[in-house]
Amino acid sequence: MATTATPSRAAKVPALPPLEVELPHWPALNRARRRLAAVRSATGRLATLAGACAGACGLFTGALAGAGLLADAALTLGGLATLRLWKPEGQQRAVATALYLTPGAGLAALLIGQQLTPVMHPVATTVEAAALMAWTVGVWVVRPAEVGRRMLTPPAPAADLVPAGPLVSDHPAAQWWAAKAAVKGGVAPNTVLDAIEPTGPRSMRAVVRAAVAGEPVPDISIRRLSALMDIPEDEIAIDSVPGRGAGVRLLKVGNPEETADLATRWAKHVAPKAMPGTVLTEVQIGTPGGEVRTIAATNTTTQNQEDA
Repeated sequence: MATTATPSRAAKVPALPPLEVELPHWPALNRARRRLAAVRSATGRLATLAGACAGACGLFTGALAGAGLLADAALTLGGLATLRLWKPEGQQRAVATALYLTPGAGLAALLIGQQLTPVMHPVATTVEAAALMAWTVGVWVVRPAEVGRRMLTPPAPAADLVPAGPLVSDHPAAQWWAAKAAVKGGVAPNTVLDAIEPTGPRSMRAVVRAAVAGEPVPDISIRRLSALMDIPEDEIAIDSVPGRGAGVRLLKVGNPEETADLATRWAKHVAPKAMPGTVLTEVQIGTPGGEVRTIAATNTTTQNQEDA
């Protein structure tokens, strides 16, 4: 009996990882975004005042109700069109849209309600005046349209991360310092990093100097610098530079590793405690198996006395 082979299921294609794209830093674009945000903010304030005036006029006359409704619809729908342009779908977009429609819809309901009640009726006028006051204060303080726009479009940076002074070094640490620490409002404004010298795989020292000649280096908070660099506070030290004024400071980051030089270790650990006044001059290390390892040290104190 012939059998029919069933086609095997297609192998499941693994999902591609999300693509992370870092946008370049364009100071001109950020400035344009900030100006556009300021214009939108001023337009929203003017629209709120215009709506409050239209609502106040509606308490006494209905002659401007039609023009007010048309202007309200035009501003609300026009702003909504720019808000939804090139925006992704989803719950966030729906919530932002609802927030953006809230001021215009509230004003439209207020204007229509004024036309459905007697114009000068005391009770109706009092309720309408209270509703107009609540709408004006709520929109002016809460600004739901601005909140909805920021949900979809993050605000531009408050300031451009530009160096506060000339870059004296092409070292990445100097460039990072100029872009993060030396900016206005940063941990060390108007400073530059110079004479960068690594003291170990994870340690370094450098000279921090004022960008303007004759000015002192500002007080640098080790706590803020620790948070900015994500390094423990006890591994950061800022001292004066020997023989220099307040225009420069010595920055030490990390714990330098112990040097492998035997002469330095001798002078630092052995000579002060066990053999004061001695200097390591020769080290002979043989192969294992019988040869004696020789360490020669001279007593500098005795030699100085003989020379005298």
